[in-house]
Formats: sequence, C-alpha cells, structure tokens
Amino acid sequence: MHYVGRFAPSPSGPLHFGSLVAAVGSYLQAKANNGKWLVRIEDIDPPREVAGSATAILRTLEAYSLNWDDEVLYQHTRHDVYQAQIDAWLKSGEAFYCQCTRRQIKDAGGFYPGTCRLRQINSNESAVRVKIDNPIVEFTDIKHGLIKLDLSMASEDFIIKRRDGLFAYNLAVVLDDIYQGVTQVVRGADLIEPTGRQVSLYQKLGQAPVSYLHLPLALNADGNKLSKQNHAPAINNDNPGPAMEAALAFLGHAIPQELKGAQVDLLLAWGVENWQCGKLPSETEVITAF
Repeated sequence: MHYVGRFAPSPSGPLHFGSLVAAVGSYLQAKANNGKWLVRIEDIDPPREVAGSATAILRTLEAYSLNWDDEVLYQHTRHDVYQAQIDAWLKSGEAFYCQCTRRQIKDAGGFYPGTCRLRQINSNESAVRVKIDNPIVEFTDIKHGLIKLDLSMASEDFIIKRRDGLFAYNLAVVLDDIYQGVTQVVRGADLIEPTGRQVSLYQKLGQAPVSYLHLPLALNADGNKLSKQNHAPAINNDNPGPAMEAALAFLGHAIPQELKGAQVDLLLAWGVENWQCGKLPSETEVITAF
C-alpha cells in the first residue's frame, strides 16, 4: 500500500518547537517510505482559533522546506460530511442525544455511565454521543509496541458533536483520515489516549484503522509541555536552520558536523536518507533546551 502521512495543526497560534517536531517527524516518516505528506488545518473549534494562524502556519512550513503534497484540506469545509455521518448513526441507533452536564458526569465517577442511551431525548441543547459496545483497550505503536489504554475511558460513549453545535475532534479526524487515504498517523504522544476511541470509530465505519507512531513531547525546563496554551514562543521563519537542527536532534537524528549551518532543504534531505524509527527516543516526554 502506498504510504500517506499527514500533519494536522489547529490554527490556534503560530508553530512552536513542539509543533515543528511533530511536523518534521511526520514528514520524514512519509518521505523515507516514498510516500505522500499531506497538511490539514483542523479548524473546527472557532473559539480557540486565532485569526490569521492558518496562513501563518503554512508560511512557516514553507520557510522550513516542509512542502506538502496535494491541496491543503480545511476541516471547516467538511461540516456536511460530519453531520451526514452523525445523522446516519442517529437513525441506526449507533448514536444518541445526551443532555448530561459535566457536573453530573463528574459526580458519576468522571466517566459517562450511559445515562441517556435508552432515553428519548430531542436535539434541543443536546450533545451527540456514539455507542461504544466493543471498546479498544490496546493498540500497537510503531515505536512503543503494545500500549494499553484506560478501560473506563475506552468504554465510554463519547461525544461526537458538542452541545454548542461544534463537531468533536475524534469524529472529524477519523473521517478526514479516511477521506484523504492516510495510512499512518505520526503525531505527539499527548494524543495516545484518544487512539482507542479513534480505532473504535474505524471499526464502526467498517474501515481498517491506520497505523500509529507517537513522537515524544517536547517539554520546557520546568517540565511543562510546549504548547500554544502555555505560550510557547513561535519558531523563527527568517532563520530556520537552528530550529531544524534542534528538531532533528530531538528526534534522535543529530546531523553530522559537516552539515552544521546548512540550508533546511539539505538538512531534510539528510533526514530522509538517515531516518530510522529505532533512533527515536523511547520516552514519551523529553525536555528540550531549544
């Protein structure tokens, strides 16, 4: 099967070093397997989005010679597809409306206990949950091997459309990966937990799931994840070399001395030629000095 990978940032701010690690890792894995590397902008949560971020992200990828194949897919153009799948599951009984509050779920132990499964609730001010009768409690990661997941979380009938009308990440990402023909998902280790939910959706859709490779998360000196929420600084578009060298080293692929200071396209070409998943750090979190 022809390899298709992707990088799927949300437009909630500029790319930081942790984002670059995910982009570079997914790019090198795709190109080392003679595959396509796609970019998808996951813009289904407007309250978290920052105006202009989607364009800024694309310009940053270009500055780092992370050139994508095919057209960029924007999730906001796919709302009809998400809704059509939800409607089909509501009709078949595979999904149901739910009006439980976060407080009620917290009081029930922190995981949704199926309260509304058999209730006849209308769509007014309701979330939509998908029924999970065959929970995925483990999966095999390309780097980390067999990963066991929390049973309570895996068994939960989870939300696929929020009460405020926004579509949930787990549904959108699976439908879009299927649509784009993605064969392997390479992403940060902070997304290990949702993997079981996503695999369960592949099963419900009658589709073979993708394979997964989770890269280590970049932490700052205080041990906090580099993220837009934690105000991680944007990477430099005008001088991309140092960040690219640091990203390769973070991923266990430190460049040779003779390539120090080289253009980013040459650094990436070296990365593609020398890429080995076995060189990736075995930890799921790594402190970076960059």
